[in-house]
Amino acid sequence: MFGDTIAAISTAWGNSGIAIVRLSGPDAWAIAQRQVRLQTGAPLKPRFARNAVLLDEAGEVIDHILVLPFRAPHSYTGEDLVELHCHGGSLAAQRCLELLISGGARMALPGEYTRRAFENGRLDLSQAEAVGALIQARSNEALRAANRTLDGELTRAVGEIYEELTALGAEIEVGLDFPEEDVPYIADESLADRLEVVRQSLADLLERCSSGVILREGIRVAIVGRPNAGKSSLLNALLKESRAIVTAIPGTTRDVIEAVLTYRGIPLRLVDTAGITENYHDEVEAIGVERARAAMKEADVCVWVIDGSEPLHQEDVDRVHELADTPHLVVLNKADLPQQISEASLTALIPASTVISVSAAEGLRLDELKESLVGLVSGTGALDTGLNASSRQVEELRGAIASVGTGLKALGDGLDQALVSGCVGDARRSLSRILGGDRDEDLLHEIFGRFCIGK
Repeated sequence: MFGDTIAAISTAWGNSGIAIVRLSGPDAWAIAQRQVRLQTGAPLKPRFARNAVLLDEAGEVIDHILVLPFRAPHSYTGEDLVELHCHGGSLAAQRCLELLISGGARMALPGEYTRRAFENGRLDLSQAEAVGALIQARSNEALRAANRTLDGELTRAVGEIYEELTALGAEIEVGLDFPEEDVPYIADESLADRLEVVRQSLADLLERCSSGVILREGIRVAIVGRPNAGKSSLLNALLKESRAIVTAIPGTTRDVIEAVLTYRGIPLRLVDTAGITENYHDEVEAIGVERARAAMKEADVCVWVIDGSEPLHQEDVDRVHELADTPHLVVLNKADLPQQISEASLTALIPASTVISVSAAEGLRLDELKESLVGLVSGTGALDTGLNASSRQVEELRGAIASVGTGLKALGDGLDQALVSGCVGDARRSLSRILGGDRDEDLLHEIFGRFCIGK
């Protein structure tokens, strides 16, 4: 499908033990052999590493390397491919790359090796996206989720549901095209039962994929509250380091401060904000309050912090009620000081909210707080069976579930099976887009453009 040969450094830039420069395309072997001299006279053999020296334009030795060739289709890209293993260090690898490009290759685009693997049928789109997630994984759990998808678990699960929808669609069409005395080929009750099974299968898969999204992208947590409630102290306690300035003066935090910690393999993206109040004293504080409100809207979870050592302010209760439709927790801070508010009394005032009494200063119940944060977003989803999935794939699954639900409603309303057939087709197309079956060049460019050069 691709007529040219590409080259790029596939290892990280900088000093290291080795650096790998990769060639892929129809002329990969020829270009590589022009730039190296093998240590023995035997020709290159696929999948066998050979000692060689890398030569410059004048035939002088630049580096002692290993040459590892692959023949199509048995390579990462499905094309002829050669890896040149140089000594680590930016200069040797860069000179190797320059020689390959001057020898007829061109510089690879970001993600082009994986794009070629996809185009040549070595990976489907879900597996290709898992490659990117594997590279960007920040925890062991995220790494395992990416590998499960790369091994084809998502592909197989989507494929099984797709095949069932295809079979259903075919049976519906038979009934529509060849009716016998107005009796459908598949009875409405049987069709509804099978669609319900499909919907449940999609819901189960969505739960696994949603867990994978959390493992990869993390949970954005906005720490909000009135001035001097101990928000910055809570951030520092969770991080176990001083990221935010803490003083007894209300309004110390004027801007948004972000930091990341990993708990149970999930990145918690903590956002410390300025105290929210209507009685700000200057323009800078007003801007800080505005940004705090924006952080609340962008967060996956809001943590409203209340100072338990002071009498309860009605403003705190009002703000918590405003968060009723947003995943949130209420933290009663400063439990190490004499308390003016008890956890029980506050829970009675805001029964729809989870209240946790903590001490940022003493580190009390912080693990319980982190567990609650994870539970709010992940629900009952099993993180140890999560599949790496992008937000795009999750939305396609939701679209498929919605289409099946629309079909079930049409059956329940006694409507014609032709409408159900259209819904089944819509669900199939959603699943096909997960695997890259429906080609969209703009989408493919967006996905592979996020990769690094060399992958």
